[in-house]
Amino acid sequence: MKARRTSRNVPFAANPLLRVKLPAWRSQAMMLLVAIAFVALTARVVWLQVFTQDFLQQQGAMRYARTIELPASRGKIFDRNGVVLASSLPARAVWAIPEQVEATPRQLAALAKLLGVGERELRRKLADDDRTFVYLKRQVDAALADRVAALQIPGIHLQREYKRHYPQGETVAHVVGFTNVEDVGQEGVELARNPELAGRAGSRRVIRDRLGRVIEDVRAVREPRNGHDLALSIDSKIQFLAFDALRDAVQLNKAKAGAAVVLDARTGEILALTNWPTYNPNERDRLTGAQLRNRVITDTFEPGSTMKPFTIALALELGEVKPSTVIQTAPGRLTIGSATIGDVHAYGPLTVEQVLQKSSNVGTAKIALGLPPQKMWEMYSALGLGQAPQVGFPGAVAGRLRPYRGWRPIEQATMSYGYGLSLSLLQLARAYTVFANDGELLPLTMFKVDGEPAGQRVLSTATARAVRGMLEMAAGPGGTAPQAQIAGYRVAGKTGTAHKRDGGKYVNRYLSSFVGFAPASDPRVVVAVMIDEPGAGKHYGGVVAAPVFARVAGDSLRALRVAPDAPMAKLAAPVEPAKESM
Repeated sequence: MKARRTSRNVPFAANPLLRVKLPAWRSQAMMLLVAIAFVALTARVVWLQVFTQDFLQQQGAMRYARTIELPASRGKIFDRNGVVLASSLPARAVWAIPEQVEATPRQLAALAKLLGVGERELRRKLADDDRTFVYLKRQVDAALADRVAALQIPGIHLQREYKRHYPQGETVAHVVGFTNVEDVGQEGVELARNPELAGRAGSRRVIRDRLGRVIEDVRAVREPRNGHDLALSIDSKIQFLAFDALRDAVQLNKAKAGAAVVLDARTGEILALTNWPTYNPNERDRLTGAQLRNRVITDTFEPGSTMKPFTIALALELGEVKPSTVIQTAPGRLTIGSATIGDVHAYGPLTVEQVLQKSSNVGTAKIALGLPPQKMWEMYSALGLGQAPQVGFPGAVAGRLRPYRGWRPIEQATMSYGYGLSLSLLQLARAYTVFANDGELLPLTMFKVDGEPAGQRVLSTATARAVRGMLEMAAGPGGTAPQAQIAGYRVAGKTGTAHKRDGGKYVNRYLSSFVGFAPASDPRVVVAVMIDEPGAGKHYGGVVAAPVFARVAGDSLRALRVAPDAPMAKLAAPVEPAKESM
């Protein structure tokens, strides 16, 4: 009993298992490890808080902060009278973060229908979880954007942007052009003046929640700078009248295409520039190259008889002939080397005035062969042929004018009546400002100007006025274009009917043209018209292009309120025009 009580009083620490002594180095090692751990943690804290603070803040900001673009409003384009030709309307871009999109099949079907895309295509865009941003549709109207927002699909967002609108539609398409979905100019003035019109986009720093909603506007990084407005020289009323007349003429003559341009005869401003076929810049889903071509400035052609006035003007200027000088054109043919040129009729002796009035190739060629080739080349060059017109417009072409040193006599003869060289309709219209402006060639512009710019002297005033009188005869009852007459106004101008080339040979396809001005007593407008490959049985410029000139010039003069300078009575009966030689 006594021994048993003694065992109960043995201390727990006396247990033999607890009395095992551990080496001192083990406790020291543990303390060292703990100390190292604390040092490592301290170093890590210092590293994170001091040396990588900017990086970590940037990474954090990437998860909640966004820089959103503030689009600049593109500048408006006006006509000379303040009519809006192009403006920017508020729109929305629908975009998504694929990994955040949570939509039911019904919601996706409704979204696809609103956006006008296939449901399969929409699912394909949203299936890539690796992408953090994808556009679903750009330039959505505000009303449609509100319907998209009403679906309340997580991960689908709207962004403010602008959509270009062209109130005049197809009427001014080749002048104004259009922009792409990024609001960058692609054609016309939109392309030529894109930096000026575009302005500069701005940006703001915001904080978004996980659903992409802006919960705090932090600061403006850069304020947007809106684009500048532009005032064109175009008169929208004259533009519409020219467009309407050209379209009707192309359709009436079953032609391939057509073009027309109206110039202010005093300032060189382009009042109208139109082409057919054309397109609607507001609806560009199915554009073709034929629709986009601005034939007035990008297409070149052999001008035919519209060049004859310049040949005669040079001969008058050099004193080689007078208006009353008689040129023998019999027997209606002229052989030069191995080539023969001819007239439609054997006119016999014609005065220089009558050579232009009847559009005699033989008479013009005989006059040209008496001129130095260098002088002819200098004359054509002074008119701007072979040089791209500087109108601040994309695509203007130079045409073709060969150096005079390589001219053979037959080439000099054919160039005198418009074969062997090429130019654009805009170049041709500009050249005729020499006759309308008393011998001075005017610079052209697509933008409104104040005052009357100084022209370049090409001919003397006396020569210019003499040829102007001949052109009035050519557009009269005894000439090749009586259908160019306008009730109440004296008209001066010249027809052109040129064979087209195909594979290096002239074929029986024609380009009909007319260029002139009115009123002849004090020219106010210069109008040039070109009809490409008329196919309704007529091809002479006097019956295809001249009536278009009469309609366009007449409407333009009335729109500009130009006082008549001739009796208002129309021709008693249609006058058969003299057929011009081609």
